[in-house]
Amino acid sequence: MPQSEKELTYRSFLNREYSFKHSPFEKEFEFYDCVKNGDTEGVKRHMTPLGGSGAGVLSEDPLRNLKYHFIITIALITRFCVEGGMEMETAYTLSDLYISKADKCVSEKDIHSLHREAVLDFTEQMNRISRGDIYSKPIIMTMDYIYDHLHSKISEEDIAEYVSLSTAYLSRLFRREVGVTITAYIAVKRVETAQNMLKYSDFSSLDIGNYLAFSSHSHFISTFKKYTGMTPNEFRKKYYRSNWGEK
Repeated sequence: MPQSEKELTYRSFLNREYSFKHSPFEKEFEFYDCVKNGDTEGVKRHMTPLGGSGAGVLSEDPLRNLKYHFIITIALITRFCVEGGMEMETAYTLSDLYISKADKCVSEKDIHSLHREAVLDFTEQMNRISRGDIYSKPIIMTMDYIYDHLHSKISEEDIAEYVSLSTAYLSRLFRREVGVTITAYIAVKRVETAQNMLKYSDFSSLDIGNYLAFSSHSHFISTFKKYTGMTPNEFRKKYYRSNWGEK
């Protein structure tokens, strides 16, 4: 019998002997659906303590066990929120942010507090999305295409072909629904991604500009400053993760 199968058999035996049960799927999905639907009151009703009864033990260290459960919870919430209409970039940026915060938690109380903060943050953002404009399928596909290709050259012709619309019609539709041109939207998303990389990675400003397919470093600097009011170096100096403890 493979070692993994032996371990699974042993754990199942312990679960039966000590009456450990994992949370029912229905209850879990009700919770995640409430997050996806922006239902704050529903989330509060269905939210259970992180790593509580029925959650399973992933580590013998209590704090590490909670951190593992936190990461799993955030990963599932992220996917539910993307399915519910949150932009992938926003969802995964939030996910990265909260997992980074969890990594720095030094007590069980801290991780429980962060769990509640993260769940309510995702829920409130989904609530705002549900009250806002609902984009048509071609626009959602366009946004997803842009997110997936931020590191390469993007042309409106390629996007139009991807969504099976003419370039002119897609351009008008995007401007009408989103309120900005496709070109401006791409620039904003690249700048937002650059902000996250400047805050959470050690890549240089030059490397980030190249990775995000800016035509030149000077173009990256001017575009970044246009949307943030700061140069990339000024932004990093102010927001880089080494300063988190000061804020």
